[in-house]
Amino acid sequence: MKKSIHTKERSAFVDRLKKARLEAGLTQAEVAQKLGCTQSWVSKIEAGELRVEAIWLNRLAKVYGKKVEYFL
Repeated sequence: MKKSIHTKERSAFVDRLKKARLEAGLTQAEVAQKLGCTQSWVSKIEAGELRVEAIWLNRLAKVYGKKVEYFL
């Protein structure tokens, strides 16, 4: 049987990413502009389709005004 990468912890992580963005009052497009990436990338990480490297998590935390630990 194939193991799913979508664990409870991963679901909680992506939920926190989206919640932090909404609390910051930002759209996905605005986040993408601040990070120099695409809106599609932001959408895919919030959907759990892409994994977030530590460097990008740190950048997202700064944009959202959160500590990295908030997401973990």
